[in-house]
Amino acid sequence: MPFTIHLLALAVFAQGTSEFMLAGLGPAIAADLGVSIPAAGALTSAFAVGMIIGAPLMAVVSLRWPRRRALLAFLTVFLLVHVVGALTTSYEVLLVTRVIGALANAGFLAVALVTATGLAGPGAKGRATATLLGGVTLACVVGVPAGALLGQVWGWRSAFWAVALVSMPAIVAILRAVPAGGADGSVPSARRELRALRDPRLGTVLALAALVNGATFCTFTYLAPLITDVAGLGEGWVPAGLALFGIGSFLGVTLAGRIADVRPVPLLTIGGTVLCLGWVVLALSAGSRSAAIALILVQGTLSFAVGSTLVSQVLYVAVDAPRLAGGFATAAFNVGAALGPWLGGVAIDAGLGFRGPVWVSALLTAAALIVAGVAWIVTGGTGATARPSSRRGAATG
Repeated sequence: MPFTIHLLALAVFAQGTSEFMLAGLGPAIAADLGVSIPAAGALTSAFAVGMIIGAPLMAVVSLRWPRRRALLAFLTVFLLVHVVGALTTSYEVLLVTRVIGALANAGFLAVALVTATGLAGPGAKGRATATLLGGVTLACVVGVPAGALLGQVWGWRSAFWAVALVSMPAIVAILRAVPAGGADGSVPSARRELRALRDPRLGTVLALAALVNGATFCTFTYLAPLITDVAGLGEGWVPAGLALFGIGSFLGVTLAGRIADVRPVPLLTIGGTVLCLGWVVLALSAGSRSAAIALILVQGTLSFAVGSTLVSQVLYVAVDAPRLAGGFATAAFNVGAALGPWLGGVAIDAGLGFRGPVWVSALLTAAALIVAGVAWIVTGGTGATARPSSRRGAATG
């Protein structure tokens, strides 16, 4: 992989840290700004909504911009709103910066996906996608705990400064290594990209990505009570369990990076089936400490291996609409991140306990397998995936 892609992943790491770090900073922000804990929690919700709406919107807005200009604009705005967030004493201003930061994050990720895959070459979209999404997984493993630690030592504002600081090397990398136009110096055609989005396979892959990612974040959101209340482990095991899931997610995107470009269909079909069975086994055996710990690692690995492969498939299917495809892939990822935790909360409120979200994860993954199966039947065995070697994305399954 070109080194520039790793620096783009560094920016994605900073953005992923920003998206999730308020989970550990909420009480401090609430106390400092004189608002309630739920109001502080709304800062995270605002970011999620901004990501969902902003991904396709920013992709459309920036469609005629050369990639370097778009990346610089989005990343600079993202950096500046974190500076404002670190300085402000107003909750309302901080809320606005979260929304603007999410829009910039969504736009950056949409363009970064097509930029990275362009730099990597036509047959390495899976590897490039995995490298970028590796920044998200590292944010869960390293960035969020580090942000919480900074908040405890130097106050919550220091975490915002850190996110801005980590974003700076990527700005330098973009200036030096990303072509002024597209990967080949070209500027995308709005008409061509919109026409390419008519491919019915695109909607199927986006639905699969949302369902699988929803399953992932459904259980991840409620992993702490699953570890303590169901597995019976102490509070000290919560960071370890979260870290294990994060390590698994990093292993998953690494695995997908090696396989997704050459054998996406076996990875998705076999991996998706095992992932679904894994959620069922975790729901049934979560009371066993050893089984719970082992399955947390396994499910983290499988979730991100399948999920990142689906994101790369969006880019293969919509090869003539890379900018908009990246935006829709980002939106689908975040729809799942918002839908899964909500459904998990519904299951808990319905009296299913903390195993409920795991059962929801199993159902969401099963729904993804059913959607994929129906697509296979309806299309006569062509399904929704695309061959990496085909520019137009010939179907394989």
